[in-house]
Amino acid sequence: MQSILITGASSGIGRELSRQLARSDRRLLLAGRNGEALAETAAGLPGEVATETGDLTDSAFRDRLVSAAVDNGMNLLINNAGAGAFGALEQTSDKGIATLFATNVQAPVALIRDLLPQLQTVSNAQIVNIGSTLGALGFPGQAVYAGSKAALRGVTEALRRELEGRAIKVQYIAPRATRTRLNSPCVTALNEAMGHRMDSPESVARAIIKRLPRRAGDYYLGWPEKVFVRLNLLMPGAVDRFFRKHRRTIQAALAKEERS
Repeated sequence: MQSILITGASSGIGRELSRQLARSDRRLLLAGRNGEALAETAAGLPGEVATETGDLTDSAFRDRLVSAAVDNGMNLLINNAGAGAFGALEQTSDKGIATLFATNVQAPVALIRDLLPQLQTVSNAQIVNIGSTLGALGFPGQAVYAGSKAALRGVTEALRRELEGRAIKVQYIAPRATRTRLNSPCVTALNEAMGHRMDSPESVARAIIKRLPRRAGDYYLGWPEKVFVRLNLLMPGAVDRFFRKHRRTIQAALAKEERS
């Protein structure tokens, strides 16, 4: 039986992953900060479903979650929990920076570290870190968020190479803009003004699940975003010019976000 730990399962992509992965031959362990919302996610799902409520930045909660994962024979970790922020860096507080990096980088990396002993004892072991296109394509107004996702991508890449020769597959899957609570109304309006498509959590979850059986590595969801990621690597000046063209629109959105 496949046993899956999904973090950030209270809403958005995590909730849809839970619903779509729930089958009678799977055991799910769902983690989230909102106990009521987590219970709503778990309600009515087939198969064996357990929940753990808490904040992944809390080491005591991570210890409890690791114990539950070991008890459930977990062989697939989906690190989906994350936080978002839109705003100019000069307006971002020390606390805001620390919170974002603690949630998006420190907590998932610590969870992986603590679960590696378990993953080395099971068959078909897999780690999936859910990142963002912005981790490889820095967007104005998203400096801290993009930096945190770039860090997660770097950790994933290094860990994949570090675990070479062991039976643990490591993937980094990066959705593009998605209609979840991570995005403020200003971000949604900015995406629409710039012609950026926003995916539903349902379609993102389907794409992630479709990717699970494939080889380890990095995978970016959405067209033309995946092309922009490659272009940004090879010709960053071309991407700079794209953002320069939309500078006034972005600055107006940042000003609106600051007032809200």
